[in-house]
Amino acid sequence: MITKQIFPLTYIFSEIKISLLTVTLIGVVVDIFPIFFPGFLPDIPISIATTLGIAISILISFKVNQSYDRWWEARKVWGEIVNDSRTLVLQLKMYMDPSDPIIKTIAYRQIAWCYSLGQSLRKTDPLKNLGGLVSELELKQLQSQKNVPLGILNFQIDPIRKQFDEGKLDGFSRLQLEGTLARLTASMGKCERIKNTVFPTTYRKGLHLAIYLFVIFLAMSEPLRLFVVLEVFILVIISMVFFFLEKAAFRLQDPFENQPTDTPVTSIARTIDINLRQLLDETGIPQPIESNDFYVM
Repeated sequence: MITKQIFPLTYIFSEIKISLLTVTLIGVVVDIFPIFFPGFLPDIPISIATTLGIAISILISFKVNQSYDRWWEARKVWGEIVNDSRTLVLQLKMYMDPSDPIIKTIAYRQIAWCYSLGQSLRKTDPLKNLGGLVSELELKQLQSQKNVPLGILNFQIDPIRKQFDEGKLDGFSRLQLEGTLARLTASMGKCERIKNTVFPTTYRKGLHLAIYLFVIFLAMSEPLRLFVVLEVFILVIISMVFFFLEKAAFRLQDPFENQPTDTPVTSIARTIDINLRQLLDETGIPQPIESNDFYVM
């Protein structure tokens, strides 16, 4: 997630450099072509480029709104994960003997689940950094799981059932814990839905093509028949706004792609890690993940 209002220009240009190079080539070709083929390229009324520019602005505005909705939904889901993770440990301390070691076991599994879920959503190793949070036997069992976070949640069932069977947990308390686990499962499903629902690629390709057409019509319009360097500079500046907004919307629509614009799932998982260890009255609590340059993951 980008955390600073001002971020490097290098990041902007790295995102749209190919598009800007294409615009530069279009400007140079449109300006030089009439020298070798006089009268071949007609003068286009500026109103055509203006109308197309307005249409593009409306389309980009719509895409930015839709993409932000997806990003914001992902952020809200992870906010729910924070709340339910804290609730799980608080419920265990409330309903069970606070000195029972099973509380720590379940809390550590929940920390592992948060890290693993974020890593699996980003298509990285879901078992990374789980050492010390789950047992060696559980870690070995998870290696054969296609959905590692679901496997970790599955581990949480047996100790709760055992506590209930042994009479250490009453029916009401069990229902409350089951409700918390159900909400965590639902949150995982929401994240997977966002991850696996592809934003229509034809929409982006059509919008990208429309911006190039806008550049061509603008370059061929009479008011922009200027010195080639100045004309190309104007084309690049105007198109840069469209391309950057379009690229920003493209990044936001996929909030789990290991990009600076991601939902900061690793940072949130570390926050949960810190919170749950504090509830367990532990020392040696890890530090929060700091912003890396202009973003935090």
